Amino acid sequence: MDSYDDKAGIAGLSFRSQVVAALALALVAVTALVHLGMVFLHVSPSNTLTKEHGAAVDAWINPEFEQNWKLFAPNPLQQNIAVQARAQIRTKSGQWRTTEWIDFSARDAEEIRSSLLPSHTVQNELRRGWDFYVGWHDENNRSLGMRGELAERYVRRIVLERMSALDMGGAVARIQVRSRTTSVKPPPWSTEKVATTPTYRVLPWWTVTPADLTKVAQEAGVTK
Repeated sequence: MDSYDDKAGIAGLSFRSQVVAALALALVAVTALVHLGMVFLHVSPSNTLTKEHGAAVDAWINPEFEQNWKLFAPNPLQQNIAVQARAQIRTKSGQWRTTEWIDFSARDAEEIRSSLLPSHTVQNELRRGWDFYVGWHDENNRSLGMRGELAERYVRRIVLERMSALDMGGAVARIQVRSRTTSVKPPPWSTEKVATTPTYRVLPWWTVTPADLTKVAQEAGVTK
């Protein structure tokens, strides 16, 4: 009969295994502390550390651990931003046609209101995709860095996947995206005056490539 070792946990391991386990635990602890520190710097107000090491913090956080909130700085939304798109399609008869603008944000809002448990995708994908694009492009839609191209491709893939669920009337060859921004009306008791006329940010036309298609869009044949 095998002897029973009443030692538990790491103490029951051989010395070599104890060393390996201790190093693994130390690595996990250090990684957790570094991650918490990076998250804190990412959401904290601008300071000396974030100014000096902002690029390193962003590289650690984005895109997997992105945080959409700030410490000590509540910032309620004062504008409604809708993401809309249209397409140039080639019909089955060989003619070219430009569709009307499709308000995908309105479609998401309708689905959210009609569902008790709306998906994370419906609630956040389009909104965060647009925020990602705006954050990496200037007002003239010029890329501000290496993530600019990634942001463009991400928005294209989202739009084309949404279009694949619709009857576009033909094969999608090019797409154009825009945002429609309207100010949130102040409460009745407020004397604040805001402009209610919507403003638009219109992006250039994009020619659809195979790299822009998600698996869903490919299977739906949105470009065929």
